Amino acid sequence: MSPRTALGDFRAYWLGTVACIGGFLFGYDSGLMGAIITFKSFQDDFHYGTHSATRTNSLVVGIQQAGAFVGCWAIWPIAARWGRRRAIMVCSAIFTLGAIIQTINSHSLGAFYFGRVVSGLGLGGSSVIISMFSSENAPKEIRGRLGSFYQLMYTFGIFTAYWVDYAVANLIGPVTRQWQIPIALQIIPAALLGIGMLTVSESVRWLAQKGRDEEAWESLKWIRADDSEETRAELKEIQLTLAQEQNARNGFQYTELLERDNFKRLSIGVVVFLCQQSVGATALAYYGPQFFKLLVGAGSSNLLLTAIFGAVKIVACGTFVLFFSERIGRKAALIGGGIFMSICMIIITILTKVDPPPGGGVVTGSGIGTVALIYANIMAYNFSWGPLPWPIVGEIFPARIKEIGIGTGVGSQWLWNFMYSFSVSYMMAAMNTYIFLFFGVADIFVVLFTVFFLKETRGLSLEEVQAVYASGAAKTVAKRASVGSEEERSSIDKTQSGHRENV
Repeated sequence: MSPRTALGDFRAYWLGTVACIGGFLFGYDSGLMGAIITFKSFQDDFHYGTHSATRTNSLVVGIQQAGAFVGCWAIWPIAARWGRRRAIMVCSAIFTLGAIIQTINSHSLGAFYFGRVVSGLGLGGSSVIISMFSSENAPKEIRGRLGSFYQLMYTFGIFTAYWVDYAVANLIGPVTRQWQIPIALQIIPAALLGIGMLTVSESVRWLAQKGRDEEAWESLKWIRADDSEETRAELKEIQLTLAQEQNARNGFQYTELLERDNFKRLSIGVVVFLCQQSVGATALAYYGPQFFKLLVGAGSSNLLLTAIFGAVKIVACGTFVLFFSERIGRKAALIGGGIFMSICMIIITILTKVDPPPGGGVVTGSGIGTVALIYANIMAYNFSWGPLPWPIVGEIFPARIKEIGIGTGVGSQWLWNFMYSFSVSYMMAAMNTYIFLFFGVADIFVVLFTVFFLKETRGLSLEEVQAVYASGAAKTVAKRASVGSEEERSSIDKTQSGHRENV
């Protein structure tokens, strides 16, 4: 283990912060369009009315997720050949181009959709590489905290988008710049992400994987702000781990993915993100004003309620990341969160049927109750299904299929994200307030999936996680692999001890 230095910690946090600007960008865009599609200025400039509003809203919000689904796969060869930093810079440039196309008042929905797809390519690619870049460079002592920055910055991005939309809706009349300003502001974090990559070093792990050992050493020295023998021993450990992973992948055949344990883990990786999208939080983030309209009726309060919703999200997410992320069991949190969210959604359905919102900007006691339940729901989400699927998918795959497994899981997240972001507008039009019942029932199935298929892994090493998810003969193999890993680690410890004695 490398000695901790104040400068090294600063550089690690700086690297994590710069990378997680991508999380802010993802969140800002997620919270942006739900309000913009309600602006009369946007509807007038792109010439569509109420008869085509549902289809247009679905495409404006959802089509970017389709681009992101493609982008999260397309970025892999770029990151493998050119490195993590360049891949993130490419994603930044692509997203910026898409944002510029969206900002131009072309009066063409086709051009706007194209800009959304281009931005999606950059967004999807960065979502994969940023987490990888951060985890490959962070000291193990703060890796979990830096990894949580992405989710926190994502939530902060949503919060910012809601309040920007609220501000322009109240300060600027129904003219073109009312919708152009929020969209153009995306360019700032996108540019900062790309430029920020120039201030940090390349992934040590990627350089070592390419056999560029001197560059890997220089990069590790810069990140740790230390050139001691302990830091050299850390580099040797990284090189040994890479060799072990390469050995584990030797002779890999894609048909192995159909083997029982591998297929089970791949299925879990896909379904866990389906569950994350099915609890309704993503739909609420994308279509906040429309959902609050169902709860309290049409009126100017919908944007304000959505902005407050964003504030509740960031407080809940920050509280979880800072105080609870390593203190509560993952499975227990997922089960408890699912049950609580189901109860909230079912009660909301009952209240909206017993006492429908009167409209005209009048908010009844029942309406206040449903809004409070939505806020409680999103708090539970940020303590459970918001942050926890990511570490679960990151740890359940053995080294032999790890890259394919994580790629499949993250890719499915964008697929389900697209499915819900595109369909929710139609669901609201067809189901009205019964959409809350849909999510409440979906929460029940999410809890059942957690009970029967997920394992508790908090506090376990990666080797122990593999053993927990293995079955039968596979569990024996995992146990042997764990023993081998411990023996190899013991050898590394002896090497490090020898270095210290020589010093």
